[in-house]
Amino acid sequence: MSWIYPLTVILYSFSVLGYFIDFLFNNRKVNVVAFWLLSIVWSLQTVFFVLRALEMGRIPILTPFEGLFFYAWSLVTISLILNLKFKVDFLILVINLVGFCMMTISLFKPHTEVPTHLASMLQSELLVLHISFILVSYTAFTLSFSFAILYVVQHQMLKKKKFSKRLQRFGAFPQLERFSFIAASIGVPLMLIGVIFGFIWAWVEYNTLPWSDIKTISSILTLIVYGAYLYQRVVNYKRGYQTILLNVGAFLVLLINYFLSGQYSSFHIWT
Repeated sequence: MSWIYPLTVILYSFSVLGYFIDFLFNNRKVNVVAFWLLSIVWSLQTVFFVLRALEMGRIPILTPFEGLFFYAWSLVTISLILNLKFKVDFLILVINLVGFCMMTISLFKPHTEVPTHLASMLQSELLVLHISFILVSYTAFTLSFSFAILYVVQHQMLKKKKFSKRLQRFGAFPQLERFSFIAASIGVPLMLIGVIFGFIWAWVEYNTLPWSDIKTISSILTLIVYGAYLYQRVVNYKRGYQTILLNVGAFLVLLINYFLSGQYSSFHIWT
């Protein structure tokens, strides 16, 4: 099984490179090759996920390595579905740039099982639900961010009067803004449910709530920032570039929550 992961990363890099070449030169043949490479990547990821689940005897999402892998796998999955349903080539590029980064970072994480003294504690179904909902919410937020980035790039191209055939493949502004909003609207309740499951697990396991934990604080901050974006969009009826930038900023807060806060968390000791 050890050879599957590096092979997957290599093929993933070629797929992302293909989509990038298509972005630069509008090369449809390269786009088709990139799509089929991405399909192979998804197949290898799925095989790896199943084999690791059988090897570990649990759902492999608990360790930092497994979390990053599942995050990348979910992004590849959603991008393939979108590619089959819609003509959104540049969206696939942005999504899989994030996915490829996550999978590459996972290479530098330990691939070993969780420590023995944590194994029994991490078998809780509540914890699995907590992590699952959080990771799926990250996928929704990444999709929202990808639509937002396409909006920003197209806005800058039009502002600088860089007209080309490439613009036709970005999608209309209202469509990009709407789908970005819908994805964020899905991500917020998913993350909120995940946080609630985490609180319930902490209370059952430790009879306390980790309000002062840096990971908890940053997760709540992430929800607040995304909540501010949704508030501007739904209540104040604000649309357009400035609101989209708030969405992009919220995703940056999400990344800080995912990577940096875990390094200083006194409660999320398995991360």
